[in-house]
Amino acid sequence: MQVDQNPTLDLLADEVYYERASTGKRFANYIIDLIVFYLFVMAIFMVILMVSPPTFTSMTSDDSGTDVLDRLMSIFFYAIFMSIVEGLLKGKSVGKYITKTRAVYLDGSRISVGTAIGRGFSRAVPLCVFSAFGDPCNPWQDRWTNTMVINDVKL
Repeated sequence: MQVDQNPTLDLLADEVYYERASTGKRFANYIIDLIVFYLFVMAIFMVILMVSPPTFTSMTSDDSGTDVLDRLMSIFFYAIFMSIVEGLLKGKSVGKYITKTRAVYLDGSRISVGTAIGRGFSRAVPLCVFSAFGDPCNPWQDRWTNTMVINDVKL
């Protein structure tokens, strides 16, 4: 009769440790994702310009007082953009691919699309970006959605 391997040793071999991403990596993620967002928006405006040039003549009129509205709209669209990207890519974004990090629940499981939406709209809160500066890096979008960003490295 053949004896099976010790199940306790199998559990120890499969144990995974999660290391939170550093503040520097989180900041790099933010900068890269912001650049990608602006490139995406510029591409959309280029398409609109090619399809319907008169649309831009009405947008370039001098309307004072719309700066605040423009900023609020860009924050809102950034939140939607990041929600879609993190939702479709299961906790990753372009910045997270480059820095080899991933957003996960506190237990290490992959985030859901609903959580990605929550993380995206948490970023729309004013001054949220400054909540990431600390050690350990635990910004509001992580705290409010019970998630963390980890180094996505296979051991």
